[in-house]
Amino acid sequence: MNLTVRILIGMAAGLVLGVAVQQTGVSESHWLRSFFVEGIIDAGGQIFIASLKLMVVPLVLVSLICGAASLGDTGSMGRVGGKAIGLYLLTTALAISIALILALLVSPGVGGDPPPSDVTFDPGAPASIKDTLVGIFPTNPVSAMADGNMLQIIVFALLLGIAISHAGEAGARVMGWFQDVNEVLMRLITLLIKLAPYGVFCLMTRLFATQGWEEILKLLSYFMTVVAALIVQMSVVYPTLLMLLARVNPLTFMRKMREPMLVAFSTASSGATLPVTLRTVEQRVGVRNEVAAFVVPLGATINMDGTAIMQGVATVFIAQFYGIDLALGDYLMVILTATLASIGTAGVPGVGLIMLTMVLTQVGLPVEGIMLIIGVDRLLDMLRTAVNVTGDGTVSAIVARSEDDLDMNVFDDPEAGRVVPARG
Repeated sequence: MNLTVRILIGMAAGLVLGVAVQQTGVSESHWLRSFFVEGIIDAGGQIFIASLKLMVVPLVLVSLICGAASLGDTGSMGRVGGKAIGLYLLTTALAISIALILALLVSPGVGGDPPPSDVTFDPGAPASIKDTLVGIFPTNPVSAMADGNMLQIIVFALLLGIAISHAGEAGARVMGWFQDVNEVLMRLITLLIKLAPYGVFCLMTRLFATQGWEEILKLLSYFMTVVAALIVQMSVVYPTLLMLLARVNPLTFMRKMREPMLVAFSTASSGATLPVTLRTVEQRVGVRNEVAAFVVPLGATINMDGTAIMQGVATVFIAQFYGIDLALGDYLMVILTATLASIGTAGVPGVGLIMLTMVLTQVGLPVEGIMLIIGVDRLLDMLRTAVNVTGDGTVSAIVARSEDDLDMNVFDDPEAGRVVPARG
């Protein structure tokens, strides 16, 4: 039984157990909820996420230093970075365009019910473009690593990698040490991935034991519109780009990316999934380290295709609910704002709602409309995170293919980089 099947079994078992607990109708003070679900099960899920987050900063730092040193030595860093950023912006713009078209066709906000009075949402003040730009550059790299500020870590790692590539023999010695550390970190990730079925089981049990299904039924039209747009992005946009630009079989690629998709779906965090994504892109897809180590962390930070889809549908939904007509210029502004807002946004659960406040404010829609969709956002967050990490892998494969850094022997080998499940 391969790891993907084990993760699916853990996911299904958690879903069934969570629904069973919810259907019992026990109160939150009952031992089944307070001790088992909120205690043991929740602890297991949080430990799994923490073990993944444990790897994010050291892995991104070391891998990116190795990749930047290699790219800096060949002088191809600017070319690779330009291609990656351009493709990420393109896929995000396509994603929100698809979302707006589907939402306008379906009209999910027409005839909606008023929001519950006890639901509130405080989005906080979004950072300005200037603050975001200045915040990319670290003043203290140690503080950036402690805070998990991915853009600052990326900038520091790039600068250090470039310096290593120009440091002669001293740089070669330091580079060898970082390569050894990178190999050890990859081995540690492989060990942690073997625990994924158990972590996924705990996360799914906790979610479906507490998820309010009545919220989904009330917002079914909105929910299904977002899901439909996510499916189009996953099954049409990415395969088309892979066939046209990378000239590879998209079905093979999707099979290789199953594990990052499932982990992303379970954790709802592209940041926490980053170690799994990076390992898969390198060892399963065949993207060489110098490209993968640069493109994947960058994508986990600025590529928010799934989140952009939610923002597009939510904007139309809220506008229709409040009876506000948006002009063509407003929709173009939504596309531009959502695409640019994805840059510098942390890959953590629920961040899409923060980004949505920027979009709504830009086109003059009431921010309070977020309370209409907040009840179903957790499930949609899981789905769009899976789309986000798939987009990261897609762009990595395309850039690597254009640079002749995609190992087709690894790509075509179904067993390449496969994790052997732990025996128990």
